[in-house]
Amino acid sequence: MEIESSLRSVHTRIDAAVKSRPASISAAGVRLVAVSKTKPASALVAAYSAGHRDFGENYVQELIEKSNHPDLAQLEGLNYHFIGKIQSNKANMLIKKVPQLAIVETIDSLKLALKINSAVKAAVDEGLRAPGALKVMIQVNSSGEPQKGGVESNGEAVALAQEIFLNCPHLNLVGVMTIGNADYTAGPSNFKFLDDCRKSVAEALSVEESSLELSMGMSGDFESAILHGSTNVRVGSTIFGSRVYDK
Repeated sequence: MEIESSLRSVHTRIDAAVKSRPASISAAGVRLVAVSKTKPASALVAAYSAGHRDFGENYVQELIEKSNHPDLAQLEGLNYHFIGKIQSNKANMLIKKVPQLAIVETIDSLKLALKINSAVKAAVDEGLRAPGALKVMIQVNSSGEPQKGGVESNGEAVALAQEIFLNCPHLNLVGVMTIGNADYTAGPSNFKFLDDCRKSVAEALSVEESSLELSMGMSGDFESAILHGSTNVRVGSTIFGSRVYDK
């Protein structure tokens, strides 16, 4: 019941932020991704029972274990967003062992894109995934911190987007994503950086800017992110409570 109540509260806040957007920002809806890293399968089941379907995970092994958990594997319409760093040698494992993987939000290099593209083809050929391209986003390091993943300029984002478009037929580039600052919150400068990247990528690919998503905003800043145009917010502790890590 607590998770259901938290979800309702977050949705209420999202709706209010969307209504408060300036006229220059698209009135498009916002997807809520419930970030469930370190949380047990029972927490995801509770959120699913409350009507939620999109879940974000940061670690490959944890996502594999959860997606194959008996209480989760049989749920229909469940969508996993991978939002963590992926070592290229784990790409095959992620794609082949998580059939409900809907999107990878953290593509930050051509090497990784090519690995995932090949893994998707192999998984489809082997009957481990339904036919069709896997949705991906390009991760952008909007804070310039060396410990953060992501491309670091509009030029890098455009170059990677073009390579994905030309050389990765099993990937569907649907947007750009950022984390923000060291404290995992972002401000107007981070949001503008990501929006500028989207503009540049859309122009380079000759697609409508609105066809590309902006994945920005987490528990501490999702309302501000929505006011700056976010279409995909990733909220964890506000829904599931503080995370508990093994010591």
